[in-house]
Amino acid sequence: MRYPFWRIGVFLAACVAPVWWVYQAWLFALGPDPGKTLVDLFGLGTLVLLLITLAMTPLQKLSGWPGWIAVRRQLGLWCFAYVVLHLSAYAVFILGLDWSQLGVELAKRPYIIVGSLAFLCLLALAVTSNRYSQRRLGVRWKKLHRLVYVVVGLGLLHMFWIVRADLKEWAIYAVIGVVLLSLRIPSIARRIPRLKRSKSPVVTKA
Repeated sequence: MRYPFWRIGVFLAACVAPVWWVYQAWLFALGPDPGKTLVDLFGLGTLVLLLITLAMTPLQKLSGWPGWIAVRRQLGLWCFAYVVLHLSAYAVFILGLDWSQLGVELAKRPYIIVGSLAFLCLLALAVTSNRYSQRRLGVRWKKLHRLVYVVVGLGLLHMFWIVRADLKEWAIYAVIGVVLLSLRIPSIARRIPRLKRSKSPVVTKA
């Protein structure tokens, strides 16, 4: 069975951004503090991928194409990969791998605790994203994966705490997040129209 081309496309698209950012940092093209910029870019990339992942279910209902759900799972794993890059960059460029500074950072910047909670939730989702966990957990699997809504809230709060001096960009992501979460409300979700047209019945002459 051939690997679907769209899976390869998602993989390549998700790889391009971090490779390009690291390359730019290597050339010192990300400003005077490329390490800090990398931390921010990986964090923002995580949030963007998370919002795109949330958009997959409404797109599936809108188009009727089941492939969106497979894309959702793949993007969810990429969200986790990006947040690992975010934390790794933070450990290297902000802490300098000096873990004794972590306590000081937590006291000065409580938003790190919010980000850590979001990471733990994404970790739980990534570990249980396979079919074995889905069969093993049964109905509890869907309840567990509703943590994605919590992650969106924590991610937006984390970003708000960081960029509160300039909320224009944050407001865009917050509005998108609110809209996507609203589309999960059953009464709203049922009203999402389908673009996929059913075949017209063949009219035969008597």
